[in-house]
Amino acid sequence: MDNYKNNPACFEENADLLKALSHPVRLCIVKGLIENGESNVSNMQNCLDMPQSTISQHISKLKACKVIKGYRNGLEIKYKVENEKIIEIVKILF
Repeated sequence: MDNYKNNPACFEENADLLKALSHPVRLCIVKGLIENGESNVSNMQNCLDMPQSTISQHISKLKACKVIKGYRNGLEIKYKVENEKIIEIVKILF
């Protein structure tokens, strides 16, 4: 069994994932991507009724913590959740 003394990196990585999900907008983005599949910022903007710049800031945080990945599709970038831990956590929450 891991404990902090034996494997601090594991605990820090999991804490970072939870921090990324700790904002309601980011949690909503991740939940929407899990339920509806990949999406671009414009679709998220319509669902969340927030400025594109705000959503982009949240997406940057989610990407930095490796919660989501972006894929270029022509001129747009589509995002999807590829982290299985995150998918399990969100399914438990909802």
